[in-house]
Amino acid sequence: MTEPSHAVFLSHASQDAEAAQRICEALRAAGIEVWFDQSALRGGDVWDQTIRKQIKTCVLFIPVISRHTHERDEGYFRLEWKLAVDRSHLMTTNKAFLLPVVVDDTREDDENVPDRFRDIHWTRLPGGETPPAFVERVRRLVSPEPSHGPTTTALPAAPGSAATPLTRERVATPWRSKQALLMVLAVVVAGALAYFGIDKFWFSKYQASPPPPPHSIAVLPFVNMSGDKEQEYFSDGLSEEILNSLSRINELQVAARTSSFFFKGEHADLQTIAHKLNVASVLEGSVRRSGHMIRVAAQLNNAVTGFHLWSQTYDRDLSDVLQLQAEIATAVANALKVTLLGDVAATIEVGGTRNPAALDWYLRAAKAYSTAHDTADLKSAVAAYSEAIRADPQFALAVAGRSEALNRDASEWLAGTAAREQHGKALADARQAIGLAPELAEAHLALGIVLEEGFFDFGHAAGEYGRAMELAPGNARVLKSYGSFAVNMGRVEPGLAAIRHAIVLDPLNTRIRAKLGEAYWSARQYAQSVATFDDVIALDPEWARARAWRGFAYYGLGDFESARASCEVRPDEAWNRLCLAWVYHKLGRQADAEAILARHLAEVGDLGAYQYAGIYAQWGDGARARDWLATAVRLRDPGLLYLKTDPFLDPVRKEPWFQAIERELKFPD
Repeated sequence: MTEPSHAVFLSHASQDAEAAQRICEALRAAGIEVWFDQSALRGGDVWDQTIRKQIKTCVLFIPVISRHTHERDEGYFRLEWKLAVDRSHLMTTNKAFLLPVVVDDTREDDENVPDRFRDIHWTRLPGGETPPAFVERVRRLVSPEPSHGPTTTALPAAPGSAATPLTRERVATPWRSKQALLMVLAVVVAGALAYFGIDKFWFSKYQASPPPPPHSIAVLPFVNMSGDKEQEYFSDGLSEEILNSLSRINELQVAARTSSFFFKGEHADLQTIAHKLNVASVLEGSVRRSGHMIRVAAQLNNAVTGFHLWSQTYDRDLSDVLQLQAEIATAVANALKVTLLGDVAATIEVGGTRNPAALDWYLRAAKAYSTAHDTADLKSAVAAYSEAIRADPQFALAVAGRSEALNRDASEWLAGTAAREQHGKALADARQAIGLAPELAEAHLALGIVLEEGFFDFGHAAGEYGRAMELAPGNARVLKSYGSFAVNMGRVEPGLAAIRHAIVLDPLNTRIRAKLGEAYWSARQYAQSVATFDDVIALDPEWARARAWRGFAYYGLGDFESARASCEVRPDEAWNRLCLAWVYHKLGRQADAEAILARHLAEVGDLGAYQYAGIYAQWGDGARARDWLATAVRLRDPGLLYLKTDPFLDPVRKEPWFQAIERELKFPD
């Protein structure tokens, strides 16, 4: 049992080290190999790789749960839990891999553990005290041995108790049992023949993965070789700029950033990455920076055959980065035998900069924006974009980026006068970016977004989204934004087609898949919406909002119990809470529905005006729905973007007052 294939991985928060140590000692005393980290400080990349490898190869994963894990929103143990849950999804349902242990009185419905843990009975070991029954249970799980003689079968253990063994003595098999056994064997043989005669054909014909498009490529994040972790933004940013450069070549299908960067630090083999991204080739490399000089090493491999296609090392001044991007893009296209139309360098240079300081600030800003979680993060991104613009006032990409950051801050975190002022700044930036670079897709995308979200100017927004699509038909962000807007405006089929295309380019991006689920919901295609949000939750089990939207889809199907189950997983999250206000009403729990709505109203006030209108419309209270929609219009509530297609408002859609609001918002026909 000291082999890795029999090892147990013990995952715990640092505050539970003492309890985890007791469990570890009890298991090791029984000869069970336990991987148990006792270091207070993490050892960097080598340590990280070791942990990932251990979770990938261990036979049993024991998460130690307590009030400490409940109270900690962040911690390395959460990454360990996620890696273990991800691995468990690849196993059969009867495979014992996760064995949650709780060392205090934390309840099994604790919302701060992965859902997968709650599907399994927890074993309670107060303070880490480990009885022999638990050790024996683990021993059997990590090293099952065939029995010779009386067979002992353990009952499923209730939390905190050991199971009573049942003993089945071998007895002579009666004649009828033998006859039944022969019949079973006949069925098995027939099934095997059917498998080889039919199922093999079915699997080979229908389940074989189709080959990826020959001119498809993923750009992995280039490795930072500068010896300074703080330079990570530069290597990541340069990788993304090369990716964007390749996406401007019409004949290439380029996997988008979110999916390509998903594998950063995973050390997955190229064939696995290519299969998951459905690409034929992979570009990888490294970046070493010293002052204003950089060395970039890049190599292109055919992921299907494993053959090396091209490689090159470049030494450049930072002011030549645009030229470098063009050289790499051209070399890759030539290696893939893509016909280049037009001047690649001129296309790549649209909206760019040759100022090293401006480029550096821009890459910092882009990194901050892509990882922003709150208004402080967005303000940091805006500040970095502003520094880039200060260094090069003609840098249109930086101006367009600042527009998007300002708009997102206004839409997600601000309200009233502050939001209007911020949207005004975003609008000015977007127009300036177009003035600097009329052929820059990102500038037209920024203008379309702020016209839609900040000013409800849907007619002009449609024109800007359309122009962005013309300039960058292979950009996943453009496709997602255009598609979502089109569906909200009632143009369902072209909108769905655009979002599906975005998913082809960015298959591991949960936010794009969520947009597809929302689009199906708006189109009243509820079954497809449920299936899409199932995929989203499989990719990101901790994203509570996805469960709320799946609840909305079940609600549309009339499956209110499934809707309740989906939304009750994280009832304190705002969207899930709103979901339950709709669902409890349909389940006849009106008092609960009203209590939830009252709680939400007390916490967020008028900021939820649009959602309140949808709730009262479903409750059959048209007067209150009208009043809350009027409040939403007065406050310029972002939810009004959905008004034209929102299923929750169907009960009042034919009311004259509703149609007057729709006309006031000037939705295009």
